[in-house]
Amino acid sequence: MSRYKEEQCRICRREGQKLFLKGSRCYTDKCAISRRNYAPGEHGQKRAKLSEYGIQLREKQKTKAFYGVRENQFRKYFEMASTQKGITGENLLTLLESRLDNVVYRLGYGSSRPQARLLVNHGLFEVNGRKVSIPSYLVKAGDVITVRENKKDKAIIKINIEANASRPVPSWLEKDVKNSSGKVLRLASREDVDIPVEEHLIVELYSK
Repeated sequence: MSRYKEEQCRICRREGQKLFLKGSRCYTDKCAISRRNYAPGEHGQKRAKLSEYGIQLREKQKTKAFYGVRENQFRKYFEMASTQKGITGENLLTLLESRLDNVVYRLGYGSSRPQARLLVNHGLFEVNGRKVSIPSYLVKAGDVITVRENKKDKAIIKINIEANASRPVPSWLEKDVKNSSGKVLRLASREDVDIPVEEHLIVELYSK
């Protein structure tokens, strides 16, 4: 699957808010939003009033950027969410939160979702004792995510564990610092999703 290869800070500037794609940099004065809080490009400072469709589209694009998901996969998640019981928008966010790369980020083993995705790709984690190198792998309640034994001494893992020690772990996850692991106590609910997303706008967009 293709990936966005341009400067990630451009995405935040396009959406007009921090998407925390650069880890610790997003909390410093070097953050692009702090320095240039307007859209990239020649006409970036001339924000036009968005139509109803434009508002819905931007909400979808923002959510995709948060979780690092491309269009085809995002649509598949929406189709899965629409066939499940409950509210489609909330189901969609639950699926996105259940991605392995997001869980690794939530547990503090990655400084950002893009970095967590890279770490998973490189085979640093296992789920229930089995190596999993697919960032889009969907975890289930009861799953245990662990840093592989021969990867625990990697500098990047040690740095992230120390740097993210004070980062709160969501209530649907349980972190075991001693064993460099975490457990999925339950799937995330809407109340657990702390990113500023209005999922009903995405549902309206796809329902047209």
